[in-house]
Amino acid sequence: MKFSAESNSGSVFTILTNLFSKLTLTLVMAYLEKAFEALGDPTRLAIFQRVAARPHSVGEIAEHLPVSRPAVSQHLRVLKQAGLVADVKQGTRRVYQVKPEGIEALRKYFEQLWDRNLKAFQAAAEKSSREKGTSDDRNTGNRARTKIN
Repeated sequence: MKFSAESNSGSVFTILTNLFSKLTLTLVMAYLEKAFEALGDPTRLAIFQRVAARPHSVGEIAEHLPVSRPAVSQHLRVLKQAGLVADVKQGTRRVYQVKPEGIEALRKYFEQLWDRNLKAFQAAAEKSSREKGTSDDRNTGNRARTKIN
């Protein structure tokens, strides 16, 4: 059997494209999983919300929460590993701020989820409307025949 790059180039391209898509999806899902897991902890969510409002240092965050500075640092490390926050060194302290790329990934995920569910709702509503219309047509036809007789 002779292999021809020309005759198989479409299928090789398709295979590579599918493989790349699956790899990308796997990486995105792993990234989103880390983000959701990080935000699933109530303390981390509270820390994230503070940092989302404006950049904060560890000390500033710890002042407003019933946890120690080392605990806040650990929570910030998890948020940073999840790609949700970044830190900037300012003198002797680190100031944490929201990482826009992390928020954008979450926003895209929810936008796709929302769009998919709206389309499913629309399809269900249209199907129900068609079925109701068919049922109404049958009922109207029956009434018409009854009146004629």
